[in-house]
Amino acid sequence: MIETTLSSADLRSPPTISPGTPVSEAAEYLRRPPVSALPVLDEGAVVGIITAADLVAMVAETDGRPPVRVIMSSPVTTVSPETTVSGAAERMRTAGVKHLPVVDDEGYRGLLSVTDLSPYLPRHQLNVEWRDDPLSIESDGGRELPADD
Repeated sequence: MIETTLSSADLRSPPTISPGTPVSEAAEYLRRPPVSALPVLDEGAVVGIITAADLVAMVAETDGRPPVRVIMSSPVTTVSPETTVSGAAERMRTAGVKHLPVVDDEGYRGLLSVTDLSPYLPRHQLNVEWRDDPLSIESDGGRELPADD
């Protein structure tokens, strides 16, 4: 099998947001097909990622509307454009994630999802199991975070 690198794959470029973006704005982006995740960038560096599952956890755990930095997944597992498709699938499987920002020395290049890998790999190589604790929104020092924090 010839290994294809991500640099030759058709990467999606969903909107990016900042850590201070209101959750309501992130939710609006995630309602648009085919946006399934939003990379969170701070000064060009990927510092987090937010998915619909993060928003569901926020709604389930709080009445507030915190900024994205409170609910984003961080640190973020990333890959480089030189990563092979099978290497990216393995990275997703071991990290238990379904989205990988692609970054190089110059910064963010695009977002790779399990769906993006499906034309390149057999289904059994794309099974991703989440291996972490259930999503949880942590407060700052044990206090409840206000909506505009």
